[in-house]
Amino acid sequence: MGMAGVGIIGTIIIGLLAGWLAERFTRSNHGLLTNLILGVVGAVVFGWVVRHLGFFPYGWIANLVGGTIGAVVLIWLYRQLRR
Repeated sequence: MGMAGVGIIGTIIIGLLAGWLAERFTRSNHGLLTNLILGVVGAVVFGWVVRHLGFFPYGWIANLVGGTIGAVVLIWLYRQLRR
């Protein structure tokens, strides 16, 4: 289930970083596990979307950027649904 080109350990590390960055950008207050989940799910969803648009994110930087964008979008959607 790893992200493209980084393996499962890289996926976990990138997920943590992406979730933490998303937490900072959105001024949220989540825990470590939530950051991991948001970062990994965000990166997977973002990767799926951009692949369908014809792009292929590969490697640490692309997955970190994608995971962060995806996690920010997930946090935003959660906040919208919670209203």
